[in-house]
Amino acid sequence: MLQWFQRLLPQQRMFFPLFERHAELIEGAALVLQEMLNNGASVEERCRAIGELESQADAVTREVQLGVRSSFITPIDRTDIRHLISGMDDTIDQMNKSAQAIVAFELRDFTPEMRELAAIGVDAARLLRKAMPLLSQIAANADRISDICVQISGIEGRGDELFARGRKALIDATRDGNAMEFIRQSEVLAHLDQIVDNFDNVANEIQGIVVEHA
Repeated sequence: MLQWFQRLLPQQRMFFPLFERHAELIEGAALVLQEMLNNGASVEERCRAIGELESQADAVTREVQLGVRSSFITPIDRTDIRHLISGMDDTIDQMNKSAQAIVAFELRDFTPEMRELAAIGVDAARLLRKAMPLLSQIAANADRISDICVQISGIEGRGDELFARGRKALIDATRDGNAMEFIRQSEVLAHLDQIVDNFDNVANEIQGIVVEHA
């Protein structure tokens, strides 16, 4: 009876465009981070650019959270909305932390694993952006959304492999006792790996929404 009554009430649809805007900012930050690692030039400038995108994403997140509190009926569960936007915000936050770590540790040369982690982060960001417009019609797009989530999870598996390989390469390269170099590079590698992990967390949130609403 309650579900039938809810269908008759107007729903606040503002959340879907906001999800799309946030995903657009995530993709932008991922691309800037990839540029930073590809050539090691203008590191500070690119760090600032990522910080600006992260600030814009924070504003979108606040708008979503305010919308949840002020809307009588939401198109999907309030908790799902909060978890999804929080997971997306964690992802761009981690990009900002990665860029800040690169600046703090004064890294300008990056290992192949670092560069590839940044590249697959862009792949995951593009998939996430592709998924966002589909959420407004979850039932009709359930299969497509689920396929995107599976692809993102596959990217996360690739990220785990790159992290393990990158750590081993760092250990081998610093066997002469250069502990500081190991710390600098392993810290950045871990930040980059966490970005990919966060994308997988977002994909899991989306998949849960699909299961609940499709």
